[in-house]
Amino acid sequence: MILCSDNSLYTGISNDVERRMQQHASQRGARYFRGRQPQQLVYLESGHDRSSASIREAAIKKLRRFNKDALIQSNKNEITLAKDIMCEEKPA
Repeated sequence: MILCSDNSLYTGISNDVERRMQQHASQRGARYFRGRQPQQLVYLESGHDRSSASIREAAIKKLRRFNKDALIQSNKNEITLAKDIMCEEKPA
């Protein structure tokens, strides 16, 4: 999930989170970001194949905001690790 400039939460799937975040930030991502900016990756799950990721995405999208906030709070360690990985320099 991505926290947006209007305090909404965007939920999507990707096999390359860093690339997808860059696409969203540069207006080449989802239409959802027209009129709002992605601010921060706040929730991440890994270990799904495409099919199970789509099912999980749909389930998360159906949750109420307070349930999404609870997921975010329960996932702080994985987000910290993901940010560390995304900030590492890639070999040239």
